[in-house]
Amino acid sequence: MSHLEMAAQRRAENIHRIDSIILLTYISVLVVIVLTSWLFKHYRFMFVHETGLTLFYGLLIGFVIRYFDIGLLQSQTFDVVLKDRRVAEEPPDYLRLEVGPVSGPHVSFYYELMEGFYADKKKHNEQKIEQKSAFSPEIFFNIMLPPIIFNAGYSLKKRHFFRNIGSILAFVFVGTTISCFATGCMMYAFTKMFGMGFSFQELIFFGAVISATDPVTVISLFADMDVEADLFALVFGESALNDAVAIVLSNTIDNFSSGSEGGSNELVFALGKFGYVFFGSLLLGSLLGSGNALITKMTAIAEHPLLESSLFVLVSYISFLLGEVVGLTGIVSVLFCGIFQAHYTFNNLSMESQVATKQFFQMISFVLESFIFCYIGVSVFVANNQKWNLGFLLFSLVCCLEGIFVYCFTFKHLFFFFAFIFSP
Repeated sequence: MSHLEMAAQRRAENIHRIDSIILLTYISVLVVIVLTSWLFKHYRFMFVHETGLTLFYGLLIGFVIRYFDIGLLQSQTFDVVLKDRRVAEEPPDYLRLEVGPVSGPHVSFYYELMEGFYADKKKHNEQKIEQKSAFSPEIFFNIMLPPIIFNAGYSLKKRHFFRNIGSILAFVFVGTTISCFATGCMMYAFTKMFGMGFSFQELIFFGAVISATDPVTVISLFADMDVEADLFALVFGESALNDAVAIVLSNTIDNFSSGSEGGSNELVFALGKFGYVFFGSLLLGSLLGSGNALITKMTAIAEHPLLESSLFVLVSYISFLLGEVVGLTGIVSVLFCGIFQAHYTFNNLSMESQVATKQFFQMISFVLESFIFCYIGVSVFVANNQKWNLGFLLFSLVCCLEGIFVYCFTFKHLFFFFAFIFSP
């Protein structure tokens, strides 16, 4: 075995050991979270929710990973420059590096770059285990989020959801837009006051992104609180569907900030884009859910519950990925796929598959929700050494709450009008 092969093997073994430590840590915390959830439910603790304690566990684990040497990556770092000494204008996808002895033949190694930018330039930070503890956002959006949203649609009380569809759409269309501009304008005033140097377009873009509320938190908290069904439908429906509005708003603002001149044409294009994203996602999820219902009804696949359940899970996951691939929003697509699967496909399944699919999505949704809340706490300490601005964070929170207050209370009569017009 050559020197290069031995070095590569040692590197692979070290990375495998570090990855095992990280996975063991996360899974051990999930075990503690499961036991904590049981204690809270058994003794009916009402003053503290288990999600808050899960965040605390994450903060504790992140603190330990950051400030205690539980493992070091045996790594070396090279300062890379281009051959012609140019400064790269865009980050590359891969780097090619020739490695070998001084007098012998060289071998070219290809390295895929880790996602993200690092603001901390301290030496030897690459060796810390915290760099391996952070995962790509793609893992969250493409692997963790779809089962949670699908389970919400699969177990949704459809009668309450569609009975409040007018109010939900008003919150989605009007409320998210108002929150975007209210948050952006207040943040612009704050940054101007303290000389932070952000442009108006950048902060309106920030308002568009931050106004898309997270359905994971709503699902986790409201499910355990056993809130009134109409309230759950309103809040969850808005948080799940506003993703499409946020996408269109952010793209439109980005086009304006990049110097495009469209005027009213740009506004018409944005409205058309929104209709394509929202209703296209709705149609895609509905078609896939209905298509799976036809397959289960017109075939004898119910004789094989394992294959039947596998088909159910895979088609549901395809609804999310296909929506993302064709430029739609996978969240809306997989939500309506879950609603249609619950209404049509579920009745065609065998008894074994009905129980299996319900329990599988409930279980995987609980585990992933717990992991996400835990990782939020961990990421405070291990999030790629990003720079923190406590004042900006706190004022962002205040502006978000103010934006929600504006469209919830100031425009409540408009929402009631939409509810009267569109709700059945």
